[in-house]
Amino acid sequence: MYFDTHAHYDDAAFDADRDALLSALPESGVDLVMDPGCDVESSRAAVALAEKHSHVYAAVGLHPENCGNCSRAELAVIRELAAHPKAVAIGEIGLDYHWDTNPPKAFQQEIFRLQLELAGELDLPVIVHDRDAHGDSLAIVEEFPKIRGVFHCYSGSAEMAEILLKRGWYLGFDGPVTYKNARKAREVAEATPPDRILLETDSPYLSPVPNRGKRNDSRNLSYIVKTLSMWKNMDPAELAQVAKENGKRLFGIEV
Repeated sequence: MYFDTHAHYDDAAFDADRDALLSALPESGVDLVMDPGCDVESSRAAVALAEKHSHVYAAVGLHPENCGNCSRAELAVIRELAAHPKAVAIGEIGLDYHWDTNPPKAFQQEIFRLQLELAGELDLPVIVHDRDAHGDSLAIVEEFPKIRGVFHCYSGSAEMAEILLKRGWYLGFDGPVTYKNARKAREVAEATPPDRILLETDSPYLSPVPNRGKRNDSRNLSYIVKTLSMWKNMDPAELAQVAKENGKRLFGIEV
């Protein structure tokens, strides 16, 4: 039923039960999982999990928080990992201006552009992280009109969402849609056609209500779907199925 298009099962939070949890997900209705890398090490780990579990796929890339020491050598490794048959996207890439300790904005932008170029060369979609950098994120993806992908855990305005949707992008919806202050998220969801919605958990982070504050995993997608289906006036099972097909279409998964 569900495709969790963004879950970091390579994270240390899953060290105690990773394989058991992943193996059990199909029994809980989670048919597919996308694990996006954030640096070379986690990208390798994501590919390894995809090799081990038939329902897991990988994205490879350098997250803006982790790109500070990035070199051409690291980008070359990402290129190599992207050749794996179960590496179906470049990500998690983008911009993050939230923390003062993050790499300089100009450097983040350079690495973002280089990875968008890589995606174009390899004809792969991208998974974009955009935190407190909406204007620059939009401006940069507009420099690459042939690139498509998803704005993960979308937090921009409804106006920006409309621009992205017109350009063929998808929007990812996560646990925060269940939070009390989710007014903007509801505006965005109501403006997003069902065929552009992706479901995400960002596990182990961003657990939805009623599990907020606990370790997140893909079994919590039902709470996200419940909220979105109310906002979209859709049957939850129908929304889950549409979102699953959206993810398969974007990432070129045929199962």
